[in-house]
Amino acid sequence: MGRHVVIVGGGFGGLAAARALADQPVTVTVVDRQNHHLFQPLLYQVATAGLSPGDIASPIRGLLADAPNVEVRLGEVRGVDLAAKTLALGDGSLGYDTLILASGVGHSYFGHPEWAPHAPGLKSIDDALEIRRRVLLAFERAENTQDAEERKALLTFVVVGAGPTGVELSGAIAELARFTVARDFRAIDPTTAKVVLVEAGPRVLPAFLPHLSQSAQHELTRLGVDVRLDTKVEHVGPEGVRLSTGELRSRTVLWAAGVASEPLSKSLGVELDRMGRVKVGPDLSVPGHPEVMVIGDLACFTTPEGLALPGLAPVALQQGQHAARNVLADVDGRPRARFDYEDKGIMATIGRAAGIAQSGAFTLTGLLGWLAWLFIHLLYLVGFRNRAVVLLQWTWAWFTYQRGARLITGGRGQPPG
Repeated sequence: MGRHVVIVGGGFGGLAAARALADQPVTVTVVDRQNHHLFQPLLYQVATAGLSPGDIASPIRGLLADAPNVEVRLGEVRGVDLAAKTLALGDGSLGYDTLILASGVGHSYFGHPEWAPHAPGLKSIDDALEIRRRVLLAFERAENTQDAEERKALLTFVVVGAGPTGVELSGAIAELARFTVARDFRAIDPTTAKVVLVEAGPRVLPAFLPHLSQSAQHELTRLGVDVRLDTKVEHVGPEGVRLSTGELRSRTVLWAAGVASEPLSKSLGVELDRMGRVKVGPDLSVPGHPEVMVIGDLACFTTPEGLALPGLAPVALQQGQHAARNVLADVDGRPRARFDYEDKGIMATIGRAAGIAQSGAFTLTGLLGWLAWLFIHLLYLVGFRNRAVVLLQWTWAWFTYQRGARLITGGRGQPPG
């Protein structure tokens, strides 16, 4: 057990690398600021009260308990000394022979960090619970106020960004208002709530084929979502948003418009792309530092065709497995292989029985797209218990239109209103 491999991040890529190195002739340390692995594709369902945090998260230690050569360490990496091959942690330092960075990215407010308190993004369980709190509390505040204009602002939900997260969030909030809480209040009619999806580009879900984007927009409109394309956000504050088309009063603004690297990537002192991601070579290593590999959302990997891979779970999974294979190649004295991504397709869900899926020229829409989405997400969800619980929750929601996690808890700031 001579070579010490440190993996920063226990997400899709980091966990895949750690599992691939289990029971191999290396010592592995996984460092993460959280003690759990999070299934991010279903995070929006926690944010909209469909699932609970424990349904989509599992303790990293438990997932790696059967790997005797893998150690898990709770901590935050504050910097990397490439020359000394050392990580700076909050409670000390940690040396490595090989480093795999898989720490992910944060939210980008396009040069306006002051917008963040008024428009939370969705990257963590804490984010999801804060969004859930704001959404549910908006209905409660609307029930209590006598001011018609304030009630209208409370019942207006703005989602910025029409990628998969924004589309899924806006569709889920619309369904929450239309079906789940429709009969829960006496002074308000939740079905009159307005959900506005704002997108700077010409269509929703731009990564999909145009006809799939059109199908998704049709389903959003059917749910009552007000889709505003070619519309830019100019300001976000406690009263709502100022768009390129005018003011929009809202007490609940949610951000799904962009990502930016964490400070860790900047501390490396290596070449970054415009979003702050680390540019990596064909084998996923940092140019000039073959002992450091970067994977997942934090990596800017360019294909031979000149395309940068998107920040998707399948990309991170495949890169994590490939990074582990390259570690073992180093141990055996073999040359490393270049990373080739196998694109298995992309998918999104818009709402109940409405989804889209794309794999090459093959596409699905409507009920079939939704069923494919359900199956794939259950398949990739970590842990039998989580799969069983999520399937049960989805089945219950299908027959009852109810969501079992409608709890208002915590609070990172002042409640809306």
